[in-house]
Amino acid sequence: MSDLLIIQKTYDLIKWYVPILNLLPRDQKFLLGNRIITELYDLLDGLIVARYAKQKLAQLEVV
Repeated sequence: MSDLLIIQKTYDLIKWYVPILNLLPRDQKFLLGNRIITELYDLLDGLIVARYAKQKLAQLEVV
């Protein structure tokens, strides 16, 4: 079974968005930028966990 398209699209979003966030001014990059990056990686992690979980819907509701 191939990976879900949403996982690839989320990864592509992170890959595209992180360099943009690194262009923010220093104070915003460390506060706002790190928070956004952390949430994006948490989303990707939750999607990957849901991909291999038996109860996918229950896992996705948490994400």
